[in-house]
Amino acid sequence: MPTPSNERAPWLMLMALTTAFAMSQAYRTVAAMLAPPLAQDFGLAPQQLGLFAGAFHFAFGALQLFMGIGIDVHGVRRTVLLAFPLTIAGALLSALSPRFEVVVLGQVLIGIGCAPAFLSCTVFIARRFAPERFASVSGLTMGIGSVGLLVTGTPLAWIIETYSWRAGFVALAAGSAASWLLIFAVVREAAPPADAPRLPVMAALRSYAGLFRLPHTLGIVVLALVTYAAFLSLRGLWLGPLLIDRHGFSLVQSGHVALGISVVGMFGPPLFGRLDPGPRTRRHWIVGCALLCAALFVGMALNPGAAGDVAAALVIGMLSGFIVFQYADVRQAYPAAMTGRAMAVFTMAMFLGVAFMQSFTGAIAAVAPGDAYFAVLLAIAALLVAGALAFRWLPAPK
Repeated sequence: MPTPSNERAPWLMLMALTTAFAMSQAYRTVAAMLAPPLAQDFGLAPQQLGLFAGAFHFAFGALQLFMGIGIDVHGVRRTVLLAFPLTIAGALLSALSPRFEVVVLGQVLIGIGCAPAFLSCTVFIARRFAPERFASVSGLTMGIGSVGLLVTGTPLAWIIETYSWRAGFVALAAGSAASWLLIFAVVREAAPPADAPRLPVMAALRSYAGLFRLPHTLGIVVLALVTYAAFLSLRGLWLGPLLIDRHGFSLVQSGHVALGISVVGMFGPPLFGRLDPGPRTRRHWIVGCALLCAALFVGMALNPGAAGDVAAALVIGMLSGFIVFQYADVRQAYPAAMTGRAMAVFTMAMFLGVAFMQSFTGAIAAVAPGDAYFAVLLAIAALLVAGALAFRWLPAPK
């Protein structure tokens, strides 16, 4: 029978790993507060702001398959400890950058460093907790990790207005260093057996082919490309500029709204984790939530006023927690031997989707006549509808 200390150990290690996930949440949403001062300092166009915001997510998503291999071969602890120092290096490089291109390079380094942050949590949960607890524990983890979103609300806005955007990156670098030290001190896992087989990297990458041969993978990936991307494009890029340009908010006032969305978003994943309806109706809930989010984006596109935009953004923040249903769907859709690879592909699709959507909406804003935010928000809504319909009509897992 496990002792209380043995029961607490997985939770303590998971919470330590969640600090890295929280920092990755902070990094992926800094653009909402940094976009206005960066645009002013470097004379950036909307398309360049989209590139800045998307660079992190592209690097983060592109490395998921390799991080999945790293976790399988070297374990969660070693993979995170090896990769995460790049976040510190990238943040400091951004803080010292003399020109915009160096800031983008810093974002790429940060994205690579954060790449194993959430994947390590999901794999740890799958390995250390009972399968029936996956949705609730992962939902709780996502909720706690959303503390990182709080950092890029009012606190980051205050640092930027009081000091500079460079000071914001220095503060984030310090937080990353603290997280690395905590993981180093707390997380422990058994070393792999000396005679354990080690696949070469290319052979390990080819092992993903079996997952893509399953017909239901396409629908899962298509929807994954747009759901989290829609929320992050709003919270992580367009929220600050929209409130400032449309409604005359100050940067700190925009930070207050971002903080409110982040607080609401903290409760979404645990709530949806507890409300998980199970495999029989879960997919219907996923489609319904995605379409409801699309309707809210359409409402924001029509410029319902400052109160309407803030209210819709808050509801979107809460609804974003339904992504827990998607993770549970992936966990259910593949045999246990494929779970790690399936999670890696799903996470890769989510963050490549964020990179695409932020870059795409930046391009839309650059060419849109009149109210650029109308075009941006309508484009996000259209992508959500397309993803939901593909998920509904493409083959489902049996």
